[in-house]
Amino acid sequence: MTRRTMPRLAPRSVLLIVLGVLLVALVVGMEQLAPLFRAWFPDQNPAMYERESFLNLTLAHVALVLVSSLISVGVGVGAGLFVTRPAGREFAPLVSTLAAIGQTFPPAAVLAIVVPLAGFGFVPTLVALVLYGLLPVVQNTVAGLGTVPPQTLEAARGNGMSAWQILWHIELPLAMRVIVAGVRVSVIINIGTATIGSTVGATTLGTPIIAGLVGNNLPYVIQGALLVGLLAIVTDLAFERLERRFSFGASGATP
Repeated sequence: MTRRTMPRLAPRSVLLIVLGVLLVALVVGMEQLAPLFRAWFPDQNPAMYERESFLNLTLAHVALVLVSSLISVGVGVGAGLFVTRPAGREFAPLVSTLAAIGQTFPPAAVLAIVVPLAGFGFVPTLVALVLYGLLPVVQNTVAGLGTVPPQTLEAARGNGMSAWQILWHIELPLAMRVIVAGVRVSVIINIGTATIGSTVGATTLGTPIIAGLVGNNLPYVIQGALLVGLLAIVTDLAFERLERRFSFGASGATP
């Protein structure tokens, strides 16, 4: 009788699980570390951010990043597809320039422009994140579609496939790994950038960070930054696993 061996998890899979559990534990039970923070920072009173639960802050932060990333991905992939079609190739330099401007324009400046028009809170932060997350998605969509071998496209046309069939069954599957890499970069950027939304009243994990900076309270800054950092790392590791599911396409990405 042969012994059935259990499949071994890859080290990075183990790391993802460990950090994911740690993130959830801190989000739910950060308040339990209050004695530790008071011991580390005896001169700070209070040493634990208590104006709002870290669970609510994290959920609001994730919701903001999720909505902004969905818009960035939808617009970015759509723009990338458009400029790689015959009818849109002449617009490729314009689209790339606009996407680059969106990322190079400081988020704080975007907030300063949008706040008088849309008010404080969620909306101006969403606009800033959408603009900031467009460039990696556009660039990687164009780069991924550009890796599809011309002979593969010719063979598909020779088999009578329509343009939409070629796009859906040939181009997108072959380019998906590079596209996902661009989405990965965009989402990670937005996780960190979303914290600045707290300066205009948005509820994010930047709220304790801003409160700590304004009130010279280092524990607040550490608590918010710790959760933002862990969230970014866990998300990055999850996207890394997602990329590996696509066996086709180039492995490189254009950040």
